[in-house]
Amino acid sequence: MGELDGVRIGVTAERRADDLIGALLRHGAEVRHAPTITIVPLADDPELRRGTEAVLAAPVDLTAVTTGAGFRGWLDAAEGWGLREALLDALAGSRIFARGPKAVGAVRGVGLREEYSAPGETNDELFGAVAEAGVEGARVALQLHGAPLPEFTDPLAAAGASVLAVQPYRWHTPPDPAPVFSLIREVLSGELAALVFTSAPAATNFLALADETGHGAELRETLRGGTVVCACVGPVTAAPLEAAGISTLQPERQRLGALVKLVVAKLG
Repeated sequence: MGELDGVRIGVTAERRADDLIGALLRHGAEVRHAPTITIVPLADDPELRRGTEAVLAAPVDLTAVTTGAGFRGWLDAAEGWGLREALLDALAGSRIFARGPKAVGAVRGVGLREEYSAPGETNDELFGAVAEAGVEGARVALQLHGAPLPEFTDPLAAAGASVLAVQPYRWHTPPDPAPVFSLIREVLSGELAALVFTSAPAATNFLALADETGHGAELRETLRGGTVVCACVGPVTAAPLEAAGISTLQPERQRLGALVKLVVAKLG
């Protein structure tokens, strides 16, 4: 008997979904997998290449790294274009700011060194530190993840920075949203005990797809009621839900293992 026997949980992740689903199944959960986003393959992303070439066009003053996976993916893509060493050289000459341990690990893994790591692993801390470093007249390379962050990048540009944003992982609505629509129906019918989110874009698009079905308001009201646990890997992932007035459950450590343990403790 597992702690989650008979507990039905919706998983919205695409990346590393197998790891998350496997962990929940080992605890006995019934899992409904409905990826709410699909990732654009790096090698097929001309926008990433153009952004990389823009970074290489002149010396970089500051670099912000938001995710370890995104940073490594950026370097992998650059290697495919024959630009990896040039990119590493450009970033090595800049002041590097990282959003937490995973980003730090990716930076140090290629022989670079960060000047700052956000203690709470949040974008607020990361971009606040970049702004405080002085960006007027500076070329600032920003490795984003999944979607633009105008609420952070626009103030840097307004402060006089030349903002060079790259998105190693861009996302779109999945080609077949039917599983997501089914997941929404299960939420509304009271069949799900929890939803698990591992990225902010996944949470954002879950709400957007609910709006497409005409049940967006009803879904938000149901989730605000607290009968369905919305478990998020961290505050960045939780932000779109919290902005909609939906309470979330988050582990102290922003890791999949910690997220699973928290779900088990809450619902077991």
